[in-house]
Amino acid sequence: MVETAAYIDMIGGASGDMLIGAMVGAGLDLDELRAELDRLPDRGYRLVESRVLRGGLEAVLVNVELDPDGERKRTWDDFYESINSSTLEEQDRRSIRQIFDVLAEAEAAVHGGDAGSTHLHELGTVDTLVDVSAAVIGMRLLGIDHIHASAFPVGTGSSSSSHGAMGATSRATAAIYKISGAPVRAGGRQPVGEAVTPTGAAIVSTLAEFSPVEFRAERIGYGAGQRDPEGFANVVGLWTGEVRSRWGRGGPGRRRPELMLLETNIDDSTGEVLGYVHELLTELGVLDAWFTPIQMKKNRPGVMLSVLVGRELVDRAAALILKETSTLGIRRQPVRRYEAEREVVEVDTEYGKVPVKLKRIDGVVVQVAPEYEACRKIARETGVPLADVMRSASLATFPEKSGGSG
Repeated sequence: MVETAAYIDMIGGASGDMLIGAMVGAGLDLDELRAELDRLPDRGYRLVESRVLRGGLEAVLVNVELDPDGERKRTWDDFYESINSSTLEEQDRRSIRQIFDVLAEAEAAVHGGDAGSTHLHELGTVDTLVDVSAAVIGMRLLGIDHIHASAFPVGTGSSSSSHGAMGATSRATAAIYKISGAPVRAGGRQPVGEAVTPTGAAIVSTLAEFSPVEFRAERIGYGAGQRDPEGFANVVGLWTGEVRSRWGRGGPGRRRPELMLLETNIDDSTGEVLGYVHELLTELGVLDAWFTPIQMKKNRPGVMLSVLVGRELVDRAAALILKETSTLGIRRQPVRRYEAEREVVEVDTEYGKVPVKLKRIDGVVVQVAPEYEACRKIARETGVPLADVMRSASLATFPEKSGGSG
């Protein structure tokens, strides 16, 4: 299957407007982007495009210019309300909310309090919403299936904000690196000053994978930062092109981003309670949940509850565990997993129709698995052994392999 990949090359860092410029440089129609952004209820801004030189590279500079309404300070609730009340596609709204979740968690980590309760400073005007939304929408309009990125540059020197002078990497940006587990590069030549803004860090760490990718480069665009330092190209590059297999022939399958692992040790909840929690987590939509026997303090036997969940459900899953079990705390960490392609088809057997799950790697079916519940129902109704029903379904999936004569 042919898919389109994008690679974000953070030469001089990353910010929201730099990423917009890079997408325009790679072929994004700015008028089409403006039309999509109009599906948000917020106004008070305009996107202004120009072509500039940063070092020896021609780049696109996109300014998000604000009028008095755009400069009005927003709260976290204002932003979430705008996202939820927009007419954007649901997947876009989900991704935009995820990026704001990262920003809110980072601000809380820096200033204390719960996520979404902190006062917004530089992030409190409408350009933050525009930058985040444009990045999500723009990648969709470009037809990007998978996004990869280089490590974040740390930068050298200092930067300033409403909180005063600080290092080249702001506290909020550093918190995002820590929360997301994104890689940073501290050696070699570094951009001077603030190279990566909190918005840029949240966008890239949420949407991209930091893993190798091989693809045929078809378009390359560069988005310019506002500064033009001597001796350094203040740009972010965006390379796009087709990739036939994300891991090459015989590779382990595709990687799914945005997964979180929750873990907690429990030694004083009953088996009935733990079984009930597992049931609730499954109904919530987590990807997997399991218990591991462990030995806890004072030699008490206990269990470790582990939950694999998408970022969009991680807070709800954690709240459920805290509410329903005796635990006082939950560990969380970002994880990635390899996934084989999968498809469910329905086949005709001598006992009736049975759904069968197909597992593919590089488009080749390597395993078939008849659905247990359907086979179990047939076995109970007909009296045929369950193994015979499942064997019949497997053979019906590939009748040419049944051994019959032609």
